Amino acid sequence: MKLVFAGTPEFAAQALDQLIAAGHELVLVLTQPDRPAGRGMKLQASPVKQRALSKGIAVAQPRSLRLDGKYPQDARDAQQMLMTLQADAMVVAAYGLILPQWVLDLHAGVSLDAANGAARMKWGCFNIHGSLLPRWRGAAPIHRAIEAGDAETGITIMQMDAGLDTGDMLLRESVPILPTDTTGSLHDRLAALGGALMVQALNWVEQDGLTPERQPPEGVTYASKIDKSEAVIDWSQSAQTLVRRVRAFNPFPGASTWYQGELLKIWGAEVSDVPLAMGQTVGQIVGLSDVAIGVAAADGVVNLTAVQRPGGKRLSVAQFLHGNAVQLGQVLT
Repeated sequence: MKLVFAGTPEFAAQALDQLIAAGHELVLVLTQPDRPAGRGMKLQASPVKQRALSKGIAVAQPRSLRLDGKYPQDARDAQQMLMTLQADAMVVAAYGLILPQWVLDLHAGVSLDAANGAARMKWGCFNIHGSLLPRWRGAAPIHRAIEAGDAETGITIMQMDAGLDTGDMLLRESVPILPTDTTGSLHDRLAALGGALMVQALNWVEQDGLTPERQPPEGVTYASKIDKSEAVIDWSQSAQTLVRRVRAFNPFPGASTWYQGELLKIWGAEVSDVPLAMGQTVGQIVGLSDVAIGVAAADGVVNLTAVQRPGGKRLSVAQFLHGNAVQLGQVLT
């Protein structure tokens, strides 16, 4: 097919790679504007932009697609490009901008100007979503699935409509969430699966081999965007909840706790087999070994296994204890 692709992070870049490898013609890539990143806060291109430029694909970076929004000229320029290209379809994966109605209307053939009212996008807009819809609609489905303790998640290929991840489903495939999964590891598996399913869906769409399925009204949940403030650990929660949150916030934004006036990042944690003892309070260090720092939670003990001081490197607990005088009874807040 002749495709427009819209996406920004690595999750989307992997799908772009697979569409190119499958032989589709990518006529335009839409991605978010370059953002400051790294210690020097220099402008950095998104993974999707880097991938597209390396393949010689045209890239556009509108700040908005809303014709009545803050950047109407950006939107008008993007509209003109999409009308001129007459692509067969648009594939969207973690783009970061809402597609306004005029983009969806390119498929419906709604007249956008007096001179050219013909349908300009034969198959419309498809979305690669990182959950089993209708569960975890929204911005952070991978984080929220781990945080909630879900046993499985997956990829849904969806025909886009005007709602937030409410379109008809074309393909769904589940994957288990392993007890050791972080958002990083689960992201990588889902990114590879998403690209493969999108290629499969496009092949079947061309052959009229897919029947769109409406999302059921039952089981709808929303995966709200991750806020950095969520990552600070509340030790009054259950041990299982805290361990899931450490996994869910790895690699971003990284779970953290206050230790001796520093915000200590927590990169690894497990529920301990050792029960709480009488008199132990939440946040109190109740166990020390070469492999773990035991911290009291509401209903049990959480073993911290990997940590990071501000400006430092990620360390195993053995490495951390070698340079820090951690003592039983100290309290993390």
